[in-house]
Amino acid sequence: MITKTKTKTKTKITIVGSGFVGMSLSVLLAQHNEVTVLDIDPIRVEKINNKQSTIADPEIELFLTEKSLSLTATLDSRLAFEGAQFIIVATPTNYDTETSRFDTSSVDNVVDEALKFNSDALIIIKSTIPVGHTKSLQEKFDTKRVIFSPEFLREGKALKDNLNPSRIIIGSHSEASKEFAELLKQAAEKVSVEMLFIRSAEAEAIKLFANTYLAMRVSFFNELDSYALAHELDTKNIISGVCLDERIGNGYNNPSFGYGGYCLPKDTKQLLTNYERVPQTLIQAIVSSNSTRKAFLADEILKQNPEIVGFYRLVMKEGSDNFRSSAIQGIIKRIKAKGILVIIYEPTFYGEDFFGSEVIQDIEEFKIKSDIIVSNRISEQLLDVQGKVFSRDIFKEN
Repeated sequence: MITKTKTKTKTKITIVGSGFVGMSLSVLLAQHNEVTVLDIDPIRVEKINNKQSTIADPEIELFLTEKSLSLTATLDSRLAFEGAQFIIVATPTNYDTETSRFDTSSVDNVVDEALKFNSDALIIIKSTIPVGHTKSLQEKFDTKRVIFSPEFLREGKALKDNLNPSRIIIGSHSEASKEFAELLKQAAEKVSVEMLFIRSAEAEAIKLFANTYLAMRVSFFNELDSYALAHELDTKNIISGVCLDERIGNGYNNPSFGYGGYCLPKDTKQLLTNYERVPQTLIQAIVSSNSTRKAFLADEILKQNPEIVGFYRLVMKEGSDNFRSSAIQGIIKRIKAKGILVIIYEPTFYGEDFFGSEVIQDIEEFKIKSDIIVSNRISEQLLDVQGKVFSRDIFKEN
């Protein structure tokens, strides 16, 4: 265990990307350092320079308005990279279904450009990448200045998780990487932070295995719920009894429509791809389980013979504005495939339709029109129509 210490000198840090990883790290590190955010989106750059968050995160919004932060944003790569002591890469790496692996092109391009504009900085990849990718970049560019350090953040609570990290993992043993770890520790509110310095490939594996374990836990309790539904048993009673075992515990046990969000679906698939020449059955089962769950729930909804199915929110949970890969979309597709009319209530989506389904912004109109309302998590807005709400939110928790 390493106890948090304070340093007085400001370090120049550049963070590339202002999604929930980049934005939270920018605000975190700007407390004590000079932070520049580089992004390709002028709207995001303008927001940051006007002390506005690019993502929905109450803690970030609070820090931007109430804390004294040294934080600016720019579209200019040269301006951002030159003179920086640390460059953090937090660009998206979406899963490419054609190649069956992450599309790392954004990360690779940033690393290439950063090395050209800066001959000294340590480049820390925070984007999730395949195991072994950092080593391939080190070999390609003949440098040890590129390392990997995973993030373990929840959407909507990214800054809170950075202020209270479960651990800090650095894929390097270099002095520069230890200095970077100290900056993360300095910015945290947590007094003692567990730190681990290992090889980048091991750090990459930790990220994928940690997220796949969480997906496995979600899948386990979802399949438990499917069994209970099929046999008319009380899911809450079963889960409560199972989780009284201290080896299992109570966390992360609320059934849902499947694991979703930005990280778990793509990270589980990437880990499966990394098993290309290694025998396995469990990782494949975790990936397959998510589709099985959505198909089962879609059938349960269809058993009620609805004419119009309303889907309440596309986002995965309360406090999030992101519906990338949300599990509810898989159920929408299955319901529509049976010829059932689908309508959607999603206040953060401003289009008139979502993949051909009408988006209704008036919650009362939405509730009246829907024969069944499908909701991943129960909201107070639906309490007056509970009789037609289909949800597997047993414990009323995200």
